[in-house]
Amino acid sequence: MSELILGISAHYHDSAAALVADGEPVAAAQEERFTRVRHDPAFPAQAVSYCLREAGVGLDEVSAVAYYEDPALKFRRVLATYLGAAPHGYASFRDTLPAWLSWKLRTGRTVRRQLAGLGLGRVPELVIRRHHESHAASAFFPSPYESAAVLCVDGVGEWASTTLWHGRGERLGQLAELRFPHSLGLLYSAFTYFCGFKVDSGEYKLMGLAPYGKPRYADRIREKLIDLKPDGSFRLDLDHFAYLRGQVMTGRSFEKLFDGPRRAPEGPLTEREFDLAASVQAVTEEVVLRLARTARDRTGESRLCLAGGVALNCVANGKVIESKTFDEIWVQPAAGDAGGALGAALAVAMERGAKRPHVDGGRDAMSGSLLGPAHTDEEIAACLDAQNAVYTRLDPDELDRRVAAGLAEGKIAGWFQGRMEFGPRALGARSILGDPRNPDMQSAMNLKIKFRESFRPFAPSVLAEDAKDYFDLDQESPYMLVVAGIAEAQRVADEDAGAATGLDRLRVRRSTVPAVTHVDGSARVQTVSERANPRYHRLLSAFKEETGCPVLVNTSFNVRGEPIVATPRDAYTCFMRTRIDLLAIGGFLLRKEDQPEWREEHDWRDEIPLD
Repeated sequence: MSELILGISAHYHDSAAALVADGEPVAAAQEERFTRVRHDPAFPAQAVSYCLREAGVGLDEVSAVAYYEDPALKFRRVLATYLGAAPHGYASFRDTLPAWLSWKLRTGRTVRRQLAGLGLGRVPELVIRRHHESHAASAFFPSPYESAAVLCVDGVGEWASTTLWHGRGERLGQLAELRFPHSLGLLYSAFTYFCGFKVDSGEYKLMGLAPYGKPRYADRIREKLIDLKPDGSFRLDLDHFAYLRGQVMTGRSFEKLFDGPRRAPEGPLTEREFDLAASVQAVTEEVVLRLARTARDRTGESRLCLAGGVALNCVANGKVIESKTFDEIWVQPAAGDAGGALGAALAVAMERGAKRPHVDGGRDAMSGSLLGPAHTDEEIAACLDAQNAVYTRLDPDELDRRVAAGLAEGKIAGWFQGRMEFGPRALGARSILGDPRNPDMQSAMNLKIKFRESFRPFAPSVLAEDAKDYFDLDQESPYMLVVAGIAEAQRVADEDAGAATGLDRLRVRRSTVPAVTHVDGSARVQTVSERANPRYHRLLSAFKEETGCPVLVNTSFNVRGEPIVATPRDAYTCFMRTRIDLLAIGGFLLRKEDQPEWREEHDWRDEIPLD
């Protein structure tokens, strides 16, 4: 029988559970998908139950539970931070201390009690891992490389904010560490906050905003905020940050440095915000590139694995590839704290003698990150019937043909197929799809489907075998975590390009696939291979047969402020609350105009919570 290790991350943000059998990931999911609470930090009771159910086991059959960070060490950092900042930050300390004293210091006992409360069997041994070890294990052990440099960059774990590791076989050794409060993730989050977005969720918005601006503040950031060394190590000038003294990231010093007060959330975006985003993005890329070069020099490896929240900065990842520092890079698709559950489980499994799964032809062990729950056609039909939905049951080839034809006509489709993705990206299992050739598709999907800011770009899914015809990409990008330029053959000249500024640059047509081309001529690419996701590959192939184009717009199946859909009921609800035209769910196809509850004149945006 396989040795099973259950991994858990919880009690900060993006809680998750993962199950590993003999060192191979078999199930993983974020709690938010089940509770419908975005970035849910609660104990992942439903995610744990799912993982055990997927494997057909109870807790009695699990050898150990791995927790993704060390609460006692984290508390010492929290306490040292407040004592160092005293008397400033007292209010934050007063609000935080009760939780630490009542249960956080005893997280191990709390987790055991919460597991016992599930009634799924005897709770096994609980093993504590360190935060960055969990990130590093998630990055290396499922990767397709026998050996590699491993770089983990985030806000902060217990103390570490950046770590460098060397992975070989089943061994992972730490080589270097940068410590809180000097953190690249917190530097980026400070600008996220200052530009009016939410910390720990709005960083990707700041990244998407950067191409609209010019890095005119980059030198000021280098001179005033960060002392960057040639090896990528750095120190922040903490006098300009507020996160050591309270619950906000920036204060008056930032306002003096960057020409005025923080942008109000949902306030208008100005050239200043565009330029601030461009500036901190440029500095972040510089730091990451220097760290990558150091990783190459220290390990002698030609391949790099990445994890931690900063590894979700796909623009910086693209710059590492472009620099040719490494022959290849691999980014853990659940690079943030949710992936810590998987990494903790893998670290314990390898420590107990598990072998890394053998993968052929450069494949990783993540199963395309399709590690979440699936639903049978019988379950889907029962859900649709309960909603009085009108649907047609089709064989897979006919379903693909009809969806491809609808997309070619300008329709927008919800796509709900197979196992759900693990991680923040929709990868063709819980996706909203559109025609990338349509110049109006980007704004239509942002405003009528996602109900989100118009500046935000959409990503392309492309058949892996055709990727180089459309994108300047030297390796596969299966998890949508690399930005690449549009291939020269697909670029088009627009006489208005030079005159447009700010958000007006959205209206400029730059390529044959304008809906997935950002204002700087780049795209966040997902390459889709038949090996990794055969179902989605078949749809892309059907669209190519219909149109000659092997690319689709792919965005997550949700609206602003909500997690990606997890169940047929979630999918149908999102379909009915938005202007999605088609829903392909399992073996069924639904058209919006056939649904009895749909009224064209109704504005469903009134019912959507905005973050």
